Amino acid sequence: MRIISGTNKGKKLYAPEGKSVRPTGDKIKEAIFNIIGSIDEESTVLELFAGSGSIGIEFLARGAKHCTFVDISRKSLNYVKKNLELCNFSDKAKIISSDYEKAIINLSKDNEKFDYIFADPPYELNISNKILNKIVEYGILKSDGLLIIESDKSEKVIDNEV
Repeated sequence: MRIISGTNKGKKLYAPEGKSVRPTGDKIKEAIFNIIGSIDEESTVLELFAGSGSIGIEFLARGAKHCTFVDISRKSLNYVKKNLELCNFSDKAKIISSDYEKAIINLSKDNEKFDYIFADPPYELNISNKILNKIVEYGILKSDGLLIIESDKSEKVIDNEV
């Protein structure tokens, strides 16, 4: 796993190993950022289920102003912290140890809104619609923002409210 573009291009990131881990691959990252295009320097990003933080770090490498990383696993957040330090992005990041629902509620209470939200929950949970609805309910995505949820192809994601 590496940074694809921007500052630190080509730098290899730390990532947990094992069958229970499913980091977003380079091909998927490339496809996502090809669709998004250039990143505004004032952009703020939220990465839910951050894992190693590779997506948020890719946003920072491409010029985003700030990224908030959320994960319930302290082990994952240690990887996020190591990767932020490796890339000298610690000052552009906030790390939250929490489940996604509590994090969304607390970010809303703090009046935080994001230009980009990326969520990559464990596929077996089938919670993409629940995540979508929480984000809409608590209004943490800017009106012109972009929400990306990575899900299993068998999961049906319905955006009736958006």
